[in-house]
Amino acid sequence: MYEPIRTKSVHSTMAGTTSNFPHRSREEELDIQLAGHLAALLAVTDELRALTPSADLDTAAERLAVQVSRLRGGRTPVRASTATVTDPSTLHHRAHALAGRALVVAASRADTAAAILSAERMDAHAAAQELSGTH
Repeated sequence: MYEPIRTKSVHSTMAGTTSNFPHRSREEELDIQLAGHLAALLAVTDELRALTPSADLDTAAERLAVQVSRLRGGRTPVRASTATVTDPSTLHHRAHALAGRALVVAASRADTAAAILSAERMDAHAAAQELSGTH
């Protein structure tokens, strides 16, 4: 039914030999994933700030930038300067989804600061969706 494997796997290693590619721990992979979700949330937050400036969004953007920088070993995240979408409700919906993804990863890696920030952003974007009548 199945054809036997005829070549040696590129992923296998022989005893006593080392691999030519780096391995990351589960924690490192989760850090990379969480930093990506938070960076995406930061980009959407910056877009929202361009459309509808507010002190809450300014504070959230700074807190997100701090977390992304921490997770990326001190590297400053790239920031959005203009909005690519002109509908704030669409951006709030996108930000809510990104914050949810970040919350799942933050909880998985037991990163309390990132989890709290993600949950707060989810609540803020859900409230903004309620105010605009979109959910």
